[in-house]
Amino acid sequence: MLISDVKKILRAEFIVGKEKPDREVKAGVATDLMSDLLRIPHTEVVLLTGLNNAQVIRTSLIAGVEAVILVRGKKPNEEVVKQAHEHNITLLATPFTMFTACGRLCNKGLKGVEAKAPA
Repeated sequence: MLISDVKKILRAEFIVGKEKPDREVKAGVATDLMSDLLRIPHTEVVLLTGLNNAQVIRTSLIAGVEAVILVRGKKPNEEVVKQAHEHNITLLATPFTMFTACGRLCNKGLKGVEAKAPA
């Protein structure tokens, strides 16, 4: 699924990365616990989170996350935007709750990270 598809499905707005809407994501993960994000590999995934600080971007960089989506209409501060720009991580914001956003993406065929986990 392309980031542009994710944006449309979630009625999201680009904060960082609007010049690269054709980046692909193969799975999704939703968490506010950054330690959970580091437990299994997450390359080519989109992260949905309500956590709105620079640590989200730093952890996403380590985990190989392609895009971060802030839920519940949260808007990032300058430091979060700066970190996303510096690390080339797409950043979006959606008005939907995490539950609703996950459901909308699942309904359109995006799989969870467990679908990518080794057997």
